Amino acid sequence: MSSQTGPDGSPWDKEKKHKFENKSNSEYFDPCQEAAARSIRCLNRNGGDRQMCTDYFEAYRACKKEWTNKRKKEGGGFFFGS
Repeated sequence: MSSQTGPDGSPWDKEKKHKFENKSNSEYFDPCQEAAARSIRCLNRNGGDRQMCTDYFEAYRACKKEWTNKRKKEGGGFFFGS
């Protein structure tokens, strides 16, 4: 297997770094990913006790609901018809 690293051991050259930093958001970008990660961290921290994390779950549900409603209004996306 060949390695695609530069002379400093980094796989990032200037061109790849520029392309990555300036890429457009994916149409599948989930703005609620941070809320989901907080929910998972809470579960891990509390030994899987869902009762301890209800606030995190509610925040995630509210975020997801707001996002899907916004996408419906915009009429875009795979699930809501373009």
